[in-house]
Amino acid sequence: MYFCQLFRAAVILLSFGSTLVGDNTELITIGDRRELFVDAFLVDHLRGNAELRMHQPIPREIALETSEPWEGNGTNYVTVFQDEGIYRMYYRGGHYSYLGGQDRPDHRDVYCYAESRDGIVWQKPNLGLFESAGTKQNNIILDGIGRHAFAPFRDLNPNCAPEALYKAIGWKGSAKGLYAFKSRDGINWKLLTPDPVITDGAFDSMNLAFWDAVAGEYRSYHRDFKKERSADLILAGIDSGRDIKTAHSADFIHWSKPEWLNYRANVNPGKTPSDTGHLNNAADYPTGRVSELYTNQILPYYRAPHILLGFPTRYTDRGWTESAKALPRYEYRKIRATSPTDTMPQGSRREGTAVTDGMFMTSRDRKNFSIWPESFIRPGLRSHDSWFYGDMYQNWGLVETKSSLPDAPAELSMYVTERALQETGGIIRRYSIRIDGFGSLHAPLVGGELVTKPLIFSGNKLGLNFSTSGVGSIRIEIQDSNGRPLPGYSLEECPEIYGDNLEYLVTWMKTSDLTSLAGRPVRLRFVLKDADLYSFKFTAGSL
Repeated sequence: MYFCQLFRAAVILLSFGSTLVGDNTELITIGDRRELFVDAFLVDHLRGNAELRMHQPIPREIALETSEPWEGNGTNYVTVFQDEGIYRMYYRGGHYSYLGGQDRPDHRDVYCYAESRDGIVWQKPNLGLFESAGTKQNNIILDGIGRHAFAPFRDLNPNCAPEALYKAIGWKGSAKGLYAFKSRDGINWKLLTPDPVITDGAFDSMNLAFWDAVAGEYRSYHRDFKKERSADLILAGIDSGRDIKTAHSADFIHWSKPEWLNYRANVNPGKTPSDTGHLNNAADYPTGRVSELYTNQILPYYRAPHILLGFPTRYTDRGWTESAKALPRYEYRKIRATSPTDTMPQGSRREGTAVTDGMFMTSRDRKNFSIWPESFIRPGLRSHDSWFYGDMYQNWGLVETKSSLPDAPAELSMYVTERALQETGGIIRRYSIRIDGFGSLHAPLVGGELVTKPLIFSGNKLGLNFSTSGVGSIRIEIQDSNGRPLPGYSLEECPEIYGDNLEYLVTWMKTSDLTSLAGRPVRLRFVLKDADLYSFKFTAGSL
């Protein structure tokens, strides 16, 4: 057992990261994988006004409203993925009335299905599988075990059996824990085994699992409550709270003992507290998860699967402040705060005062996450359908969709809940962001630069995903591991790069061919002016 654990740890280290060479200098092997600027993993130092910056997605049209009799205002826990020309969406039905059913009657949780040909316009197919309100004319795909939080995915395991091409983790059954499901078509679901497969956790959230091709195993992420007063909770002002555990499995049925995730806050990532002046106070420089995390929405990024992206929900409750009273629908908030429930007969204040919004985090080793303290998706300038507890829950999954501009490339879409737990049905709104555009190396016109740690690449060309202004620019220098410019690849020999491009091939004055440098330890020096660099990739062919 101990040997197996050591072997697995070595495989993950070689797959994801770095080794120490010489005088303890960190040497990172990246091969031809795409690298994103979503953390400080590659950064040796930043100079000038360069910084790593998180970007926010843009709200677009309403993708779906859940106003059918079998749906309702409890729409949270949405999954979306693209599947051979079809976009599949799974979302929770169910209604929770705070008005004693005067708005519409309470409805038990069920799971519903919608599909699309473009990820923008969605339809609810009439599946005829489960009866609701006396009819099977609906789009319900699950009514029973797992119906409170159900997270399907297409299994990319090359050894996956055809009858289990789609799998899912679901919560809510007669026993405590997460149940495993299988499906041949993504619509008709069966339990893999009658008993829960993961039992260590709280689970009252969207829990999920997927095939991790880089690690060669299934990986799960689920809810539990952290009770100890740890250093990261002290800095975040939280004594205990909702947090995330992870486990792994070879067969989707037998899972390892779940472990807590670890976090490092991206406060001026790539810089130290001494670089930031005003952030020398520990209270101003959080090091942990910075808030309670409701959901996790973790997945391998399809263009760089060695990096996991997570889109958790932040939960905040500051009570009946003057600001809380100025949020949308104050009178309804007061009703929500005092409405009795089965578990809280006197009502719960947080139903009126708590707010939720979206966050962003990343990991390279599957357990340690870099988390951005700022919100990835804010509730926004709204007068009715947002700023409530339950809003801004991001879906699990990223899909490519057409841009609204006819001559622009595809972008990434995600789907976010609105109008949560109000009198009518909920809303799922599409948001979009540039491909690879979650974070960037950024510098204003006055300029700045980043120098990487020593790294080893494979391939013969360097491609960039970048954006500049009309006057902005990027230049790149390739150095040896000691920081000396390599002849033919110095900054002076790199013409200014400007424009906006997902797949730009870098050319120096004499060559674009990097064959002679492949396999050697080098550093990259990026010098920017009024520009953003989102990702780079060494390649031997087209990007």
